[in-house]
Order: sequence, then structure tokens, then C-alpha cells
Amino acid sequence: MTLFRFYKIIPFILAIVTVALDQLTKYLVVSYIPVGGSAAVFFDGLLSIVHNRNLGVAFSMGNNLNDSLRALFFIGLPLIVFGIFIYYYFKEEDLTALQRYAFTGILGGGIGNIIDRVFRPEGVVDFISVKFYGLFGMAYFPTFNIADSMIVVCGIIFAFSLLGRGSAVK
Repeated sequence: MTLFRFYKIIPFILAIVTVALDQLTKYLVVSYIPVGGSAAVFFDGLLSIVHNRNLGVAFSMGNNLNDSLRALFFIGLPLIVFGIFIYYYFKEEDLTALQRYAFTGILGGGIGNIIDRVFRPEGVVDFISVKFYGLFGMAYFPTFNIADSMIVVCGIIFAFSLLGRGSAVK
């Protein structure tokens, strides 16, 4: 049984496209919008393009950690987890095509944010702002980016695919 098969490599195109699109959009935001600024508003204020930075992870968790702990938890640990997941991905034969694409979408999003954590010491660039109209006590949903979107959407797809099959493995 060969570890690397063509059908396992093709989904990584999604990871590459995700990283490229994520980094391109972040580059444009950094180049044209000052931190804390806004560039565009769509759908009567429902969606805005802004420039925020986040030193933490989802919902700014970990913003107050010192630099060493932040690097350990938000760069080192994810890289180890990615290594384990990639090993599983290539070893496992029972993942469906949908699960493989969802997995590589999550991987691409994670890599996009890790690139920011390594090369942008002022924090991950977040730029998509969605008005929440007071739902859950929030006027706006926490600002996010393309990488975050891929992680969440592909994570949901992967989770539902597991529920639909009972599990990813037999």
C-alpha cells in the first residue's frame, strides 16, 4: 500500500488556493487600509471591509499572553497538530473526497494564519466585519479573514460528513 496516491494529492490544491487568496487579501488590506480604518461598506452596513489586528486566536482569545506562550500555543502547537493530521490524511484510506477537501481547506486556513503569526508581529490581519444587530449582545461579529472562514466552513463540512457516515474510519 503506497502512502502517497494521486487522489490524495489533488485536494491540496484547495489548501494552496486558500493560502494564496488569504495572503493576497491581507496584503491588499495592509497596503490600502490603515489599522483601525474602514474601506468599504456593503448591503446597508451588514458587511464592511476594515483593518484589524489580532494577536490571539478566535474571538481574540490569548491576546494577553506573553510572546513566548503565544508562539508556543498559536504557532508551535498547530504545526505539530498539522503534522499529525497530514500523517493521518495520507495513511487513512477511508476518508471520502469531501472529507479530504474539507481537511485541506482547514489546513490552508491554518497555514494562512500561521504565516501572519510568524511574519506579522503586530498580529493576524482580520478584515471582514459583519453587523450582528445585537444578536447575542454583539453589535458586530468579531472581525475575521479568509483563512478563518475556510477553517470554520470546512470544519463544519468535515464534522457533518463524519455524522453522516457514523465516523471517518470503519
